[in-house]
Amino acid sequence: MVILLIFYALAIIGLFIGGIITIIVKSSRNEPVKPGIQMVIASVIMVIIGFGACVALLANG
Repeated sequence: MVILLIFYALAIIGLFIGGIITIIVKSSRNEPVKPGIQMVIASVIMVIIGFGACVALLANG
C-alpha cells in the first residue's frame, strides 16, 4: 500500500512540474499554454482524490 502511495505521489509531482515547465516554455514562445494548464489542473484533482481516499481509509480502519 505504501509503494502505491509513493507512485501516486510521484505521478502527481511529475504532472505538476511538467505542467509548470510546459506553461513557462510555451508562454516564452507565444504558443498556447492550454496543455500545461490542463496538466496542473489534473495534478490538483489527483491531490484532492488522494486526500479523499486517505480519509476514507483512515475512517474505516
